[in-house]
Amino acid sequence: MAKQTILHCSFCGRSRDEVKILIAGQEGHICENCVEHAQEIILQELDVRKESTLKNVKAINRNPKEIKRFLDDYIIGQDEAKKLLSVAVYNHYKRITQKVQKDDIEIEKSNLILVGETGTGKTLLAKTVAKLLNVPFAIVDATVFTEAGYVGEDVESMLTRLLQNCDYDVEAAERGIVYIDEIDKIARKNDNPSITRDVSGEGVQQGLLKMLEGTEVLVPPQGGRKHPEQKMIKVNTSNILFIAGGAFDGIDKIIARRVNTNAIGFNVDKAMQELQRKNLLQFVNAQDLKSFGIIPELLGRLPVITHLDPLDAETLRSILTEPKNSLVKQYKRLFELEGIELGFEEGALHYIVTKALEYKLGARGLRSICEHVLTDAMFELPGTGAKEFFVSEDYAKEKIDKSKLGQLKVA
Repeated sequence: MAKQTILHCSFCGRSRDEVKILIAGQEGHICENCVEHAQEIILQELDVRKESTLKNVKAINRNPKEIKRFLDDYIIGQDEAKKLLSVAVYNHYKRITQKVQKDDIEIEKSNLILVGETGTGKTLLAKTVAKLLNVPFAIVDATVFTEAGYVGEDVESMLTRLLQNCDYDVEAAERGIVYIDEIDKIARKNDNPSITRDVSGEGVQQGLLKMLEGTEVLVPPQGGRKHPEQKMIKVNTSNILFIAGGAFDGIDKIIARRVNTNAIGFNVDKAMQELQRKNLLQFVNAQDLKSFGIIPELLGRLPVITHLDPLDAETLRSILTEPKNSLVKQYKRLFELEGIELGFEEGALHYIVTKALEYKLGARGLRSICEHVLTDAMFELPGTGAKEFFVSEDYAKEKIDKSKLGQLKVA
């Protein structure tokens, strides 16, 4: 008679008679005691990883003033926007790193919306904050989004970008920042709810609602419809900070209708009134954004609204030379790599700023003008053995006048 084989746990060695359950595997067995012990080890290991992830969030040791000081190194002006952003980011990471409280008070996150003209620093603010905090960061463009089922990208693709930027580490992505650029381009076409499909406007706003508020989203790891067979990744958006930004071209007219800027009388401060008329964005509120075409449900999920001031000549001059990564420092480094020392006459810098104001392109206009001024020098000087190059006002004028940029008529 053949001897009967006694089954035992491959981990602890207990026989079948000594345990309640013995789970069979391909080449071994495991008992319920070892399963429970393994689960404890897994949970403990996950907690350690979670704590190490939280330690990487540098905002824990930085108060709002320190965050703002870091922003000041890279961005000139925009004090109110920097202050609001610093407080919102600090509170957000304080919220997700807090220990469980006995009183069950749950702090909700405060997503932001930045309103400002093109080139005033909306995207740069979000990028600089992400650099400081050392968290996953993604910039997405709202113009490509359409309602689910239509040609374009689904709103879930913004989380795909975030996952890609942190090598598909879901836990890190769930503490990241998403900057939604051009949010004004998904405004509905008029202030009344549409009776027909508005698939790239109101439909996208509806799709964003749950994601901004916080929910579990199934994200396609390789993007939307090109790979329908891919396995979805579940991402919880409750701890992802969303920052939206847009130029909202024309919103100043909506604000002007609401704010009476045409007061008359003997005691009216005309200079103050003119200053307010030039920067109507400082009065922006949720009501104006609703009139522009952002649905109330979305505004409720973007509770912090701030504006960025238009750039004047003094601010543009500071942007050109003062920040850590200013344009002048960047071009000096480019020439330095060729062994050439680059210098700018004061008049040349003033001329570049004046032209940037003319073309109304904000800080981005400065780079465009600098490129036209320095392109010939960057083409001709490498390899000549030149040791220095100085840009005078006359040289800058000559290069701009010869370029196609100088031939444009500014309205």
